[in-house]
Amino acid sequence: MLHVFCVQSTDSTEENNLHKDLLTSMLILLLVFIIFILLAGYFFRFRRHRKAVVNSGDKKMPNGILEEQEQQRVMLLSRSPSGPKKYFPIPVENLEEEIRMRSADEGKLFREEFNSLTPGYVQGTFEMANKEENREKNRYPNILPYDHSRVILTQIDGVSPSDYINASYIDGYKEKNKFIAAQGPKQETVNDFWRMIWEQKSAVIVMLTNLKERKEEKCYQYWPDQGCWTYGNIRVSVEDSIVLVDYTIRKFCVQSLHDGCKAPRLVTQLHFTSWPDFGVPFTPIGMLKFLKKVKTLNPAHAGPIVVHCRYVCFRFLALQYAYLAGFCWFQMQYSFIYQALLEYYLYGDTELDVSSLEKHLQTSHNAAPNLVKIGLEEEFKKLTNVRIMKENMRTGNLPANMKKARVIQIIPYDFNRVILSMKRGQEYTDYINASFIDGYRQKDYFIATQGPLPHTVEDFWRMVWEWKCHTIVMLTEVQEREQEKCCQYWPSEGSVTHGEITVEIKNDSLLDAISVRDFLVTYNQGNQEKQSRLVRQFHFHGWPEIGIPAEGKGMIDLIAAVQKQQQQTGNHPITVHCSAGAGRTGTFIALSNILERVKAEGLLDVFQAVKSLRLQRPHMVQTLEQYEFCYRVVQDFIDIFSDYANFK
Repeated sequence: MLHVFCVQSTDSTEENNLHKDLLTSMLILLLVFIIFILLAGYFFRFRRHRKAVVNSGDKKMPNGILEEQEQQRVMLLSRSPSGPKKYFPIPVENLEEEIRMRSADEGKLFREEFNSLTPGYVQGTFEMANKEENREKNRYPNILPYDHSRVILTQIDGVSPSDYINASYIDGYKEKNKFIAAQGPKQETVNDFWRMIWEQKSAVIVMLTNLKERKEEKCYQYWPDQGCWTYGNIRVSVEDSIVLVDYTIRKFCVQSLHDGCKAPRLVTQLHFTSWPDFGVPFTPIGMLKFLKKVKTLNPAHAGPIVVHCRYVCFRFLALQYAYLAGFCWFQMQYSFIYQALLEYYLYGDTELDVSSLEKHLQTSHNAAPNLVKIGLEEEFKKLTNVRIMKENMRTGNLPANMKKARVIQIIPYDFNRVILSMKRGQEYTDYINASFIDGYRQKDYFIATQGPLPHTVEDFWRMVWEWKCHTIVMLTEVQEREQEKCCQYWPSEGSVTHGEITVEIKNDSLLDAISVRDFLVTYNQGNQEKQSRLVRQFHFHGWPEIGIPAEGKGMIDLIAAVQKQQQQTGNHPITVHCSAGAGRTGTFIALSNILERVKAEGLLDVFQAVKSLRLQRPHMVQTLEQYEFCYRVVQDFIDIFSDYANFK
């Protein structure tokens, strides 16, 4: 068994060894990427600390960033005065319990373990990096590559400084020099950066910073937005760009003008955009997907994967992967690595290629008891591991707001609830039972909400207006089984006014199982000029309160109609509701995201799509029947559209 980061089973069977290799390989990638991001946060925090010291008379947290880069040095965190404590390897089957124990008492054991970690620095010299002619190429004077592991460029016309770049080789789990760790290019080092990509035959660039954060430049944009640009002797042209919710994929055609006879190469940049300025992502799912995509897109015989954020601290990166050094400045980032390990161990890789979907469904339905196969029922049961975070529902559980809920168990989490403008002098008027939900390509693409109650109709229209929604998807009838499931929040004819908002119906048509209604929504505020906006409602009639639609085509048509409306009106949030805003609402959003991915990548992951929704709003996709329906609709989609039938 390796230390906690490289957990290994004592079973020596080939299957367990394969599982160990996959787990460890994923972990190595995860560690490399997290190290970069932690460094960015650490140095950013350090710089804020320095500014606070400079302005010690000001008691407020400074907003600015210290620009005296040449004066900066990296501070090492102090170690535990009692010396490092010894920690033993954790059997993977005990990982969940170990995390639970370490998380108790606000992570007390995590802090103790973190403080006990030994630095384990590799000793080396920095003579080349410290040469006068190279100093301007470094962002920071003590964030430098070792001489023994630095990347050496080909000299240009015999000029000795031209072989230097602030980048170092890093070994992978089984491969030497698997990665190149580089600082984010400066304007004056962009040409060297592309020269390194070409000379090292790298096919993948991993970017772990945004170009600007809080109006400060984090990394110079080293690629053209469109067309082509020449960097020194390297020509770079943009071939494709795909923006997804957690990361962006850019494909470049790269060619050396100096080696005119050499064929151009495809270089893929994967730009992770979902790491917050401070702390860690809410879930490791996005990072694990990102890691898999990096491995998938890197050709077998390509050169090192180039990884960069803004900063690179090579003294820290040249460690044994079983340990982290003192640069991890916050305990939550350390525990995030545990959470990523647990996520991968508990759920594994649930992604499917479209061509294997039919076989997966047959196996799931026909699995014999003695076969190690996970049916859809077992998949769905695993979703019960997604804990409902009641401690993050404080706003919805306030007495004044509980009266606004149809089902008291289905209320939004505080961290992604939809916030309305507060009415002057009226408490709690900023609340509505609604949650922002991520789409396939962008965050907060959907608003999942309940069917309005008679006393929340005004709040519903305020939400639609304030968040610039042009599309409403309704998945319930006003009455079902002789019970009111949704207050009719629109007029059957003419107009109706709710507070400062007037809703006028302009069109009402029925196509198959979908009513399409167009509303002119007008905002009236005192003597100010009135503002109006068209809002289209898609009311799907084919979904009973208990059960699922009779066939999947109606849902495919509904999703297509909604997407067409979004393309015409701009990608503002889509308001989706059923009665309580969880079962049918969650299934519709899950299918929208799943089908988008099928069209874009030929891949699907129903389990993680639903799991992600449940982390954003409780009880999304409530029943096994709804979960199975997601698979069935995808299969229907593949069967209907010949463009995707060839995946079979």
